[in-house]
Amino acid sequence: MAEQQTEEQELIARLNSETAKIAWHDLQTHYAAGNVLGIAADADLIKVAIEFNRDNATQIQQWLADSSLFEISDQQAKDWYENNQELWALVIPPFVLVQQVAD
Repeated sequence: MAEQQTEEQELIARLNSETAKIAWHDLQTHYAAGNVLGIAADADLIKVAIEFNRDNATQIQQWLADSSLFEISDQQAKDWYENNQELWALVIPPFVLVQQVAD
């Protein structure tokens, strides 16, 4: 049990270290490829990334159903582009998970 907890703590630390703020303009090629997913403002980006890392399809489908996780609409992408929105981003291949920076 302690080993599993340590592995999870290491994963959380790694994911935290890989999370960065990035301008939407820098994500255009990923968005065009259909690889950018949004995380709701009240969701935990690291928790979502952990479940992607675990390939937990059941949890991911639940988040898609309740909009905690969502595909970026063309209108959202356009708004972010026009505002050169800064977002938190975390790469979990092949996806880039993004979340708006809290005001």
